[in-house]
Amino acid sequence: MAAFAPVSTLEGDARFDVYIARPEGTPKAAIIVIQEIFGVNEGIRRKCDNWAKAGYLALAPDLFWRIEPHIELDADVPEQLQQAFGLFGQFDQDLGIQDIEATIKAARAELGDGGKVGLTGYCLGGRLAFMSACRTDGDAFVGYYGVGIDGLLGEQHAIGKPVMLHIPTADGFVSAEVQQKMHEGLKDNRHVTLHDYEGLDHGFAAEMGNRRNEEAAQLADRRTADFFAAHL
Repeated sequence: MAAFAPVSTLEGDARFDVYIARPEGTPKAAIIVIQEIFGVNEGIRRKCDNWAKAGYLALAPDLFWRIEPHIELDADVPEQLQQAFGLFGQFDQDLGIQDIEATIKAARAELGDGGKVGLTGYCLGGRLAFMSACRTDGDAFVGYYGVGIDGLLGEQHAIGKPVMLHIPTADGFVSAEVQQKMHEGLKDNRHVTLHDYEGLDHGFAAEMGNRRNEEAAQLADRRTADFFAAHL
C-alpha cells in the first residue's frame, strides 16, 4: 500500500507531503528516498515501491513543497529539465535537511523503539544524503551521483555512521577534478565507501527514462541493498 501522507515540520508550524510505501508485515527498517531535482515523480515513487517489496518502510519527502508542492518533472523533456534547474536554484538545502530530519522522525515513530532508518538519494538527493550523514541521526546513507560534495568535505568529521557513494566517472555534472577531490578527501574516513562506475554519466540508476544504464543500475542497487541489509 502506498500513498502520500502529511508529516509535520520539525518546528510543528507546517506540514508537507511524504510518499509512503509500506511492506506486507512488519518492516525490517525504514529507507528514505531523497528526490532528484525532478520532484517525487514516478521514478522516485517506484524506488519506494521496490524498497517496500523488499520489506522496508519507504518514504520520499516532497522537498520542493515550499516552492511548489507535488512538482513532477521528466529529465528527458528539455523544457522540464530547465524548469528543474530553476527549482534547484530556488531550493533552500538547509531547510531540506530539516525536512529530511522530520521524515526520519516520522519513520522512527512508525517503526517503534529501536527501528533504524537508512537514506538514499540521487543527484541533488545524493548531495543531501551526504549532508544528512553529517547533520542528521540516520543510521546509514547512500548517495548516487551526488553533486558538489567536494564543497562539503569540511563537514565529514561529523559522520559517525556508514556512508556509500556511487560515482559515475563520466558525470556531466561532477567533473573529474571534483571526483578526485572526493576520493582524496574521503580516503581516510573509515565510515565512507566509494564506488566508481567507469564511463557512465549522471543519472545512470534512474528508475526509468533514457539516462538509465541497466547493468550498472542493477550493480549499484545490489550494493545498496547489501549495504542496508548489513547496517539497518
